[in-house]
Amino acid sequence: MSVRPWRDIVRRQSRQIMVGNVPVGGNAPVTVQTMTNTPTADAKATIDQIRRCEEAGADIIRVSCPDVESTTAFRQIARAARVPLVADIHFHYKRALEAADAGAACLRINPGNIGSSERVAEVVRAAKANGCAIRIGVNAGSLEKDLLEKYGEPCPEALVESALDHIKLLQDHDFHEYKVAVKASDVFLAVAAYQQLADAVDCPLHLGITEAGGLIGGTVKSAIGIGSLLWYGIGDTIRVSLSAEPEEEVRVGFEILKGLGIRNRGVRIVSCPSCARQGFDVIRTVEKLEARLQHIRTPMSLSVLGCVVNGPGEARETDIGLTGGGAGKHMVYLSGVTDHHVNDADMIDHIVKLVEAKAAEIEATNQAEAA
Repeated sequence: MSVRPWRDIVRRQSRQIMVGNVPVGGNAPVTVQTMTNTPTADAKATIDQIRRCEEAGADIIRVSCPDVESTTAFRQIARAARVPLVADIHFHYKRALEAADAGAACLRINPGNIGSSERVAEVVRAAKANGCAIRIGVNAGSLEKDLLEKYGEPCPEALVESALDHIKLLQDHDFHEYKVAVKASDVFLAVAAYQQLADAVDCPLHLGITEAGGLIGGTVKSAIGIGSLLWYGIGDTIRVSLSAEPEEEVRVGFEILKGLGIRNRGVRIVSCPSCARQGFDVIRTVEKLEARLQHIRTPMSLSVLGCVVNGPGEARETDIGLTGGGAGKHMVYLSGVTDHHVNDADMIDHIVKLVEAKAAEIEATNQAEAA
């Protein structure tokens, strides 16, 4: 299906950096990040969580390194990870040096809280020696005292000024492989700060609404804030910050990208909210299908609608469609065309098999075209 002009997103052009083997910025795909919440010193627990995030599709994963035990374990963790790892560093510049040597692809720091210019220089030297990128992380909840005194409260101008000060610290040491975030838990503050920063710099921007909340509330806030910025064309990599398991952050991140047509991964389900007309239990059916289809990575679409009011129309626009019928028999559409019927008892297994077969067909076609 061709993209309509009113769906076009004109992306802000940033210069590109590399986070390990993953390009960020430029014309590279918008990447999805998350952060582990296990004790980093527990290498096994952290690796297990990283594996779950990788399976969910995470492109980059951040790992906190607050102490020597964490950076010691980081070496084993980095060797086991299949995606680049960002070492999260606060205050203790030596942890940044240790993490860079232990295999971090990127260091997340606030240059201003690392210490003296010489300490920043040491971190830069370690980053250069190990091929690390750096993410400058400015947060409304931890702004410098002088900026709070100057502006009276966290505001877009304060966040941007903090980011520009930190950028200058890196540039003074001839370091340019950085990306920047100006996060806030307030959606309006975060969006305004990112908009101002996007006009002021050419580096890649890492998007996030920090401390967004639980799975439902945090998803809504993140979708509004991150989604608005992406719609404006701003953003090169995203992290959805939820009080939920990190793999859920990854799934929500991809749903935001899928909703805007920026990046597709896995099955995009179109489903109705259900009503008294439904021919089957739509809510439970969608819940089961979402769980059963998490392993599908191939981009494709599936419509699940309870009755014939909108079912046939939605099915015409999706790869596979299911529309509720009478007497426990429901219509199945393939490539927008009515193909056959399925009974209640067989419905879930049948749709899963159809999706798996379609995914295999798409992958085979892609491989043949690439050969």
